Amino acid sequence: MALEDAKTQVDQAFTRDDPRGLSFENAFGGATSFLRRRYTKDLAGFDLAVTGIPFDQAVTHRPGTRFGPRAIREASTLQPYDPPYGWGYDPLSELAIADAGDMAFDYANTREVPARIKAHIAGLLEQGVGTITLGGDHFITLPILRAYADRHGPVALIQFDAHSDTWADDDPDRIDHGTFLYKAIREGVVDPSASVSVGIRTENPDTLGVTILDAPSVHRDGIDATLSRIRDVVGERPVYITFDIDALDPAFAPGTGTPVWGGLASWQAAALLRGLAGVNLLGGDVVEVSPPYDTTGATAIAGAHVATELICLYGWTRRP
Repeated sequence: MALEDAKTQVDQAFTRDDPRGLSFENAFGGATSFLRRRYTKDLAGFDLAVTGIPFDQAVTHRPGTRFGPRAIREASTLQPYDPPYGWGYDPLSELAIADAGDMAFDYANTREVPARIKAHIAGLLEQGVGTITLGGDHFITLPILRAYADRHGPVALIQFDAHSDTWADDDPDRIDHGTFLYKAIREGVVDPSASVSVGIRTENPDTLGVTILDAPSVHRDGIDATLSRIRDVVGERPVYITFDIDALDPAFAPGTGTPVWGGLASWQAAALLRGLAGVNLLGGDVVEVSPPYDTTGATAIAGAHVATELICLYGWTRRP
């Protein structure tokens, strides 16, 4: 059946009628929606929306993450032939997932971008779906969290990252990917006592009460111990997961703006994400994929897999 479908399926981003199910469209052709889901802005009847925010004017080093959503979508075309590995269920068949496209914004007017991001995500949430966002630099997570907090109150945060992103910055007009968590905590949209940062390996003593599980501790203590600590911190709180691709070691994800050695291996990230099954996930994002530095496409592939794992987590607690 799959072979026969591969002979006829094309441009499923526009032609598929059923929002559920696998796709057998050839990976090398067709419109590259995320996991070959339908492109639509009308989310009636959908459970989850994937959206892109191609913004990278907040980076402190190498740019290029504006091309991240496009690259992640293209990399995802390798996946939708089979249910995601290791989960024991098929979220592509059980969830109605849409690709809601990218957010439009004026690249020359960055002051308007935070409000645009918040409004974009709020508009999706108002249609009754969760969101998985493809970035873009890590600044985008701040206005996304503002939109979620408006609906749910302060959220618990699980952050995978090489950097804590808690550099002090009290200027409300500055846009900086290294300060998103500082501002989120200061604004009260994230509860630091229920939040954890995993994979950290750069120095920043001001953690603002967030639990730090740095990369050396993950390597030393192992997956099970790390998962136990994450669950102890987060509990049953509504949680948002943000995954900066530089949480991975540059050997696995070289295409990013501020790579740091000694990071997580891809198998560790996969095991940690799968081990979080059952957390009360509201939504998530994968950020900082920079295709200009991703000569083999490995970073975009990693980003696509992270986004798929977030979909699996979202669907796990919503199964019939």
